[in-house]
Amino acid sequence: MTDQATAMTTVFTEFYFFLCIVLMFFIHMGFCMYEVGVARTKNVQHTLLKNAMAIPTIGIAFYLFGMWIYIALQGWPVASTEVSLTTGFEPWSATLAPNLGDRISGVFLGAFMLFGMTAGSIVSGSIIERSKTIGFLIIAIYAGAIAWVVPAAWGWAGNGWMVQYLGLHDQYCSGILHSVAGFIALGVLINLGPRIGKFGPDGTPREIPAHNPWMVTIGLFMIYVGFFGFYAACHIPLVNIAAEGQPAYWTATNIYGFPITLSGVTINFLIALLGGMMTAYLISAGNAFWTFSGGLTGLISASSGNDLYHPFVALTLAVIGTCVGYYMHNWVEKKFKLDDAVGAVAVHGYCGVFGGIAAGFVLWGYPAIHPSAGTLVALSEGAGWFGTNEQGLPIITPWGNTIATLTFAIGFGLIPGYFLSLLLKKFGLLRVDAKVELTGLDGDTQGATYPNLSGAEAAFEKLQLREGRAAI
Repeated sequence: MTDQATAMTTVFTEFYFFLCIVLMFFIHMGFCMYEVGVARTKNVQHTLLKNAMAIPTIGIAFYLFGMWIYIALQGWPVASTEVSLTTGFEPWSATLAPNLGDRISGVFLGAFMLFGMTAGSIVSGSIIERSKTIGFLIIAIYAGAIAWVVPAAWGWAGNGWMVQYLGLHDQYCSGILHSVAGFIALGVLINLGPRIGKFGPDGTPREIPAHNPWMVTIGLFMIYVGFFGFYAACHIPLVNIAAEGQPAYWTATNIYGFPITLSGVTINFLIALLGGMMTAYLISAGNAFWTFSGGLTGLISASSGNDLYHPFVALTLAVIGTCVGYYMHNWVEKKFKLDDAVGAVAVHGYCGVFGGIAAGFVLWGYPAIHPSAGTLVALSEGAGWFGTNEQGLPIITPWGNTIATLTFAIGFGLIPGYFLSLLLKKFGLLRVDAKVELTGLDGDTQGATYPNLSGAEAAFEKLQLREGRAAI
């Protein structure tokens, strides 16, 4: 790199994504602590190992084929009927090898890899204390290296056909990642069933005490820290967006090439997080678990458009989305007897769908893509199905965001999650034996006495033993 401006831009971008990866690892540290804190003492080691093993499992799968999917399928099957077999992100590609000619591809893949790990960890929390590790890891490969990657190819790139034809805008992946992972979890829970003792004889849900509320709290706050990295990795940190022949204009942009400011994104991030926490505290009557989860419900409810929203809009969506997630969780739990141990379906699934659809209404009329972002299929005849602006760019609409978000949540989340878990169930790979669940997944036998448990934990364990043995 002999040109100084090019060198500074390249090295800055390389280091920017490197730091994003470091920050996003806090998400997984947080998920581990969070799930271990929610799990009972007899299941702590199993819960920790299951969640931790999602990291290398998804990471290797993403290296082998995940990033290839993202690049190869951006136009398929609407803008292009062909799929390029050569993307530059094959595992043997020179772009991924250490060389001075390519400083971006490796850290770019690394950031996407961490997104995929997040998708798998979302599913992990909802199914703790009764799922088999092997079954979960198979589901995690689908969730982290396939399920969200195809929606990302279609709707999270300037060349994505859903951006070009539907005018989709989902900057921080409310629909593309969170709704997909949340609804995969929902599909799995239908086949997995509740933990023994979760519901009384009359169907009333019982609260299963977390063994360590401190770990739950610290874990959630670490996820908040990691989400700063998640947001930052969704940006192009430094790019010249000026048209050819015009004076250079350097700025950060969103994933669709439009100029943004990290200042505005930071305000919206914090306002959405804080608004979600305050709302969850009020509607749950001070329930600590939901209060801290409210930070995530607020963020995910506003994430689709937090690059462009006014802070008051971000706050409003965080409040509404948190209410949607909380009340939907309680209604589904009582009505359909689904045992979501950490509320992942609500936090990521329901709030993700709400956030994706809401962005289409709030940002209605905005151009969906900047001319500098990718090859503009939208300039050709037939693109921009729901309207274009005077430059021929597709515009964001409620219809486009609604169609895309529901396609992601149901078509890549709920339906595949249901049938994949059903297949695993038929082969005995989904749920542990009832005797193992009662004794504890860590493989010890101390569960019959529970010498170190609190009064609430011990009482529930005795109830679980009584009802579980009767069922056996």
